[in-house]
Amino acid sequence: MKVPFPTIAQRITRTGGHASGFDYMRVCLSLSIVTLHSAITSYGLAADQAIFESPARPIVRMILPAFFALSGFLVAGSLERSKTLFMFLGLRVLRIYPALAVEVLLSAFILGPLLTTLPLHTYFSDPQYFLYLRNVLGDVHFYLPGMFEHNPLPNIVNGQLWTIPFELGCYITLAGIALLGVKRHRILGPIFVVLVTFTYLLVTLYRHHGVIVPVPGAINGALLIATFLSGVSIYMYRDVLPFTPTSGLISGVLSVALLGFVPSGDFLAPVPAAYFTVYLGLMNPSRRFLFGGDYSYGIFLYGFAIQQTIVYAVPYGDFWPVNILLSIPTVILFAAVSWHFVEKPAQRLRSVLKIGEGKILSWRQPAPDLQSAE
Repeated sequence: MKVPFPTIAQRITRTGGHASGFDYMRVCLSLSIVTLHSAITSYGLAADQAIFESPARPIVRMILPAFFALSGFLVAGSLERSKTLFMFLGLRVLRIYPALAVEVLLSAFILGPLLTTLPLHTYFSDPQYFLYLRNVLGDVHFYLPGMFEHNPLPNIVNGQLWTIPFELGCYITLAGIALLGVKRHRILGPIFVVLVTFTYLLVTLYRHHGVIVPVPGAINGALLIATFLSGVSIYMYRDVLPFTPTSGLISGVLSVALLGFVPSGDFLAPVPAAYFTVYLGLMNPSRRFLFGGDYSYGIFLYGFAIQQTIVYAVPYGDFWPVNILLSIPTVILFAAVSWHFVEKPAQRLRSVLKIGEGKILSWRQPAPDLQSAE
């Protein structure tokens, strides 16, 4: 269908299918999370709450929705290119689990023994230790025995991992929609955005006896899934959705208003927040300032534990400017190692997935007509 305005699909074509804006956004959003966490790790929960109640509220509340929307838009492209659901899910596993497993094991086997206040035999036999290892499977636990007991945010090793179950929920939901035929019936994307949002609304009303209680901090995980699916839907409708400065401006204003000022605006925010994220991502500035790889996931994984360690071990590490100045270069270093020695090598296993995908496709081929072959 021809439309009288530039579309997102046309913009994707003009950028060669790889707009640098998405790469910049991944890095900037991950570093923004580290910067935001400098408050809670330096001063505790009260400081975190103060930031979310400050004039910066619309901006800090946009960080996670932007991450999920960006992921939804890009992952939808991966789904479209994958010939089978096996390949799609396999690619997601390769992207998430190797780096996550290494980070969890480093925390449990190196950071923990170095910093715990407990004897090592007590540390390694504590039930909390074994629960923490389940983070490898996406079953999130924040505590290691004897860790960071006197930090302003006590005991928590990796607070940012709370989003991992919701990321997995995004991929599982998208896989279910794929089985229902979203490639052929793209309306399924918007339907599930509404379904997830409405379900969360009903659950909220039920839990609070008919009252919607304002969320003081980050946007709820269920709405992050709705934002992810909004990113997926925008990709699916890229041929009819506009890519214009006006649409970008309107979506940005709506995102700020709904996330920062409108009561219960969270329920209406996923779509404009996703569109605004995609609009920014399709900008295509020079790549000269980008790292030599995608360090965003490593920054996300290692940031919190490094910041907690700095608060614990470094004089004045609980003074947030010191925390930021020390943590950001350290986190980037760990992220670079993670990318070059864990995440990027894991991508080479795609060849194994292709072999498996080929077998699945061959099984799906109709049986040969022996009579005609004769």
